[in-house]
Amino acid sequence: MFRSRNSRPLIFALAVAAVTLIPSRTARAQDVFDAKTAGYIRDSYLADLDTLHARFMALANAIPAEKYSWRPTPAVRTISEAFMHVAGEWYYFTPVSLAGKPPADFGSPREKLPALEKTVTTKDAVIAELNKSWAHCRKEVLAADPSKLTGKYKPFGVTIDQAAMAMTDDLHEHLGQLIVYSRSVGVKPPWSK
Repeated sequence: MFRSRNSRPLIFALAVAAVTLIPSRTARAQDVFDAKTAGYIRDSYLADLDTLHARFMALANAIPAEKYSWRPTPAVRTISEAFMHVAGEWYYFTPVSLAGKPPADFGSPREKLPALEKTVTTKDAVIAELNKSWAHCRKEVLAADPSKLTGKYKPFGVTIDQAAMAMTDDLHEHLGQLIVYSRSVGVKPPWSK
């Protein structure tokens, strides 16, 4: 076979072009999972949510009550509002991410989610609401039937892996926000060494 130093870049370019131009069935194949795989993803999602819950609760308990109204600037949430934002996600978005439901008495998310952030402000009330929202969230995630989560499902039209990644990504972002808030008010996250 003819090979020269000048032909190697051409061969490499042709190989790259062939790989990128050939339609990929594997990219589309992941729009459908079997029930066992969907169950594995749901269980992995729940394990990450359990870890997030433990860390949110550790911070909520460690931050002094008088710091719950603190905010770094007037344009952002206070500590209590940030925790209540998480509670709202546990009541509504996390269950819905697996085709679950918010609590029966939740009302309109457009009204309830902002109201949570503005009306639940004391440390004891925030912790109670976090516990209540987490109990609902965990129950709904556990109740999600993997056989019904094998393709794209309502309401978001995404697959279970996409839903799980989007929700945990958002919750990890809020955990990072609350870690910065806690350090800003002189509280080291309890799990930090």
